[in-house]
Amino acid sequence: MHTVFCALINLKLSLFLSEEQFRREETNIYKENSLDLYGFYVLLRRKKKRADARLQMKSSTFEKCLQWRATHIKDRQFILLLALVIGVLTALAGLLLKWLIHQIGYLLTHQFSITGANWLYLVYPVVGILITGLFVKYVVRDDIGHGITKILYAIARKKSLLKVHNTWSSVIASSITIGFGGSVGAEAPIVLTGSAIGSNLGRLFRFDAKKMMLLVGCGAAGAISGIFKAPIAGLVFTLEVLMFDFTLGSLLPLLVSCVTAAAVTFAASGMDNVFEFHLVNGFALERVPAYLLLGIACGFISLYFTRVMNWLEDQFRRLGAPWKRFLVAAPILSVLIFLFPSLYGEGYEMIRVLLNGQGPADWNQVMEGSAFYAAPQLLLLYLSGIILFKVFATTATNSGGGCGGTFAPSLFLGCVTGFVFASLWNLLPGNSILVPESNFSLLGMAGLMSGVMHAPLTGIFLIAELTGGYGLFLPLMMVAVSSYLTIIFFEPHSIYAMRLARKGELVTHNKDQSILTLMSMDSVIERYEEHLHPDDDLGEIVRQISSSERDVFPVVDDAGKLLAVLILDRVRNVMFRTELYHQLHVRDLMSQCAARLTTNDPMDLVMQTFDRTRAWTLPVVDADGLFVGFIRRSHVTALYRTMLQDLSEE
Repeated sequence: MHTVFCALINLKLSLFLSEEQFRREETNIYKENSLDLYGFYVLLRRKKKRADARLQMKSSTFEKCLQWRATHIKDRQFILLLALVIGVLTALAGLLLKWLIHQIGYLLTHQFSITGANWLYLVYPVVGILITGLFVKYVVRDDIGHGITKILYAIARKKSLLKVHNTWSSVIASSITIGFGGSVGAEAPIVLTGSAIGSNLGRLFRFDAKKMMLLVGCGAAGAISGIFKAPIAGLVFTLEVLMFDFTLGSLLPLLVSCVTAAAVTFAASGMDNVFEFHLVNGFALERVPAYLLLGIACGFISLYFTRVMNWLEDQFRRLGAPWKRFLVAAPILSVLIFLFPSLYGEGYEMIRVLLNGQGPADWNQVMEGSAFYAAPQLLLLYLSGIILFKVFATTATNSGGGCGGTFAPSLFLGCVTGFVFASLWNLLPGNSILVPESNFSLLGMAGLMSGVMHAPLTGIFLIAELTGGYGLFLPLMMVAVSSYLTIIFFEPHSIYAMRLARKGELVTHNKDQSILTLMSMDSVIERYEEHLHPDDDLGEIVRQISSSERDVFPVVDDAGKLLAVLILDRVRNVMFRTELYHQLHVRDLMSQCAARLTTNDPMDLVMQTFDRTRAWTLPVVDADGLFVGFIRRSHVTALYRTMLQDLSEE
């Protein structure tokens, strides 16, 4: 048996079978129990040949399909078809995610008491992020957090390529996290899912980087449109948050994806808005100061949320191992949800209460299941605690191993902020201009979203479509813009973009900066196979010059570290004097570098270095100082112009 086992291992290696294929074939052979080792070998060979033939036939068939498509269907028409498919798939993914979250949450909490504290709030969130962490570590085996940041990075550095597992992994992970009480949102995971669907369809049909970016945008737009039933907001979100430069010709695929996703969601879940809202009083001129002050307050709350979240993430990151982060984050999350049950999950039920409540009897429902339930006079204190601690709960959820986004937390926090602001405004002594709490809860949602995401248009249209609150369109604009102007004074980048901006990897609406970000060092480095050393004589210099078309040569030590450069002009007047071939050496003719670039330098720094030194050629070294190659200003300029032309084409 040992001999047979060793032979099986050798067969596995020689036949290049995968582990799963080999085990399956091995089991089938032993079940037959009638073949010797030679027969086993022959049968495996035959089966593998048949499998290879089937694979080759499938590949050949797909290639023929691609050729037929390229011949009979234009790219623009085919992209419209793909946009429709993406809209359907993203809507279905969003519906599945929402259904899973609801089912898990209902199963766990439908028997909870509403008149007192529930101890299981201490358990469920911990179990949720533990299961999610194990799922990500042992099944997905990849980081799937910060979904929208990953999309921005894929656009900037990976030619809009997202991994295949992103089409499903975030749906499963976020449904577990949120269903068990994780204080995050499902929107960022579904946006990543939609973008991954678009990216992988584009990769399947072998589109170029520009069309891949468009399909990623279609996926993101469809995801927002589907999950919120808000097609205009989906389009605006993609243009404002994800994409840096879209031509008019690109809008039609985005619209197709948005409308398709919204239509599928309406058909599956009904025509009702995500949040029911009844307008109490429309726009009133005397309330303009309150609108503007609410926007400013939302801007500062957004700044608090953004800064504290980034600080907390840095602290958790310093803990190192995931299990250490879990041990710290899990107790924080469970205690906060126990004290403030409204932090459980997305918090949409609390939003509905604040938007539609008619008075204290309704508003006090937000304290159900907590120790505050018997003290309705502490409502504002309870809500203020939520404003203060929501960022801790959200960060603890994600850092502890959970999966979710900041979309829903922004809406949730904005609703609470608007309600608290209106309540305090109405309590001001001598104030004769009262404001409706429900209206300001709605306006606060737009304000926080505009501030946190740096996307005022998205905030305006999303809240209007979510609630049907078009009667407050002008106040929505006032609050969203004043919130954005407040936070932009302190923080130039959104919560999604700041991580990439710190590394110089952010694609923005500034076309010059965007092109430099999209350019990679590898695409402009000229690599040299031959190097000069300080002890090389003039004869060796002439030999390398005669076999090269270059005018600058690297001088390195024995380890390959760059010491200096040798420029052809320094050699031109002596290169034909053969009597000096063994008298002059590289050290006599080499020059110091005007500057050195590294392989990790962003392209905007490269251009700044060229401008500062006025050099035409600069050397590139790696992190250890080893010579890599040269970059020429002319090469960078030519590539820049090509990318600019490509991005500007219809």
